[in-house]
Amino acid sequence: MLIALFVIARIVTNPVSNVFQKQLAQRSANPLFIIGATHALLTLACLPFLLGPLPVATAFWTNIAISAVLAVAANSVLVLALHSTDLSILGPINAYKSVISMVLGVFLIGEIPSPMGGLGVLLILSGSYFIVDRDANQPRSNAFALFIRTRGIQLRFLALALSATEAIFLKKALLVSSPLATFVFWSILGTPIAAAAIALLLRERLPTELALLRENWTTYLWLAVTTGLMQLTTLFTFGKLQVGYSLALFQLSSLISVFLGYRYFQESNIRKRLVGSCIMIAGAALIIGTR
Repeated sequence: MLIALFVIARIVTNPVSNVFQKQLAQRSANPLFIIGATHALLTLACLPFLLGPLPVATAFWTNIAISAVLAVAANSVLVLALHSTDLSILGPINAYKSVISMVLGVFLIGEIPSPMGGLGVLLILSGSYFIVDRDANQPRSNAFALFIRTRGIQLRFLALALSATEAIFLKKALLVSSPLATFVFWSILGTPIAAAAIALLLRERLPTELALLRENWTTYLWLAVTTGLMQLTTLFTFGKLQVGYSLALFQLSSLISVFLGYRYFQESNIRKRLVGSCIMIAGAALIIGTR
């Protein structure tokens, strides 16, 4: 029952956090600063937990440090993608993460998917055909070529590759610790990593970013809340389910992404994108049903 609640919370909080990220990006906030501010707010919330015993396994610190670096990079690239591409497209594309994670899981953790699980992933991928924005002047055979050439889509795939790799290292950290400890140090370590990148890349723009932070502090706060809930529920789910299967189940959030894209950003082609999302969800259901 608890796992079901964690999964539901993860499915809801992920697209909601994307809405806040997209809103901030549209208000000219830099993606790297957005992610750095999110980790800084999460760090403030996590400070009381440092009073307890700390994890001692060397493997934990290695894996959580790698996870934090990948998280900052992946989420910064994701915000860049959200700034230039519809949320209702990027949400369903998240299905590709399950494929990347299953492949990485085989080599890094030894998680072997069943044949039916692989078939479910193929079904998820086939649903992407319906979220492609086609040019009326282009033949149908060029739909995927146009899709791949879109800068926002390319950035999303890069973010997926980074976050799927992050998921593997998070799982490895989780195996020698607890979900709460993993979350606390994922949040805290992300702050100095983002701060160093900001100092290196955004030094001249920092006053502008701080001014935007003051103007949009409620949006930043809600982003931190939803990101924190998303990461916590992800870790609790990873503690019970294989990474590849967990990420396939999280694909259910694509329907919410499509709706939120329509509701908050007036995005078009919603019916077609809902069809594609439903096909991907059917693939996720097939994967879960074979466990």
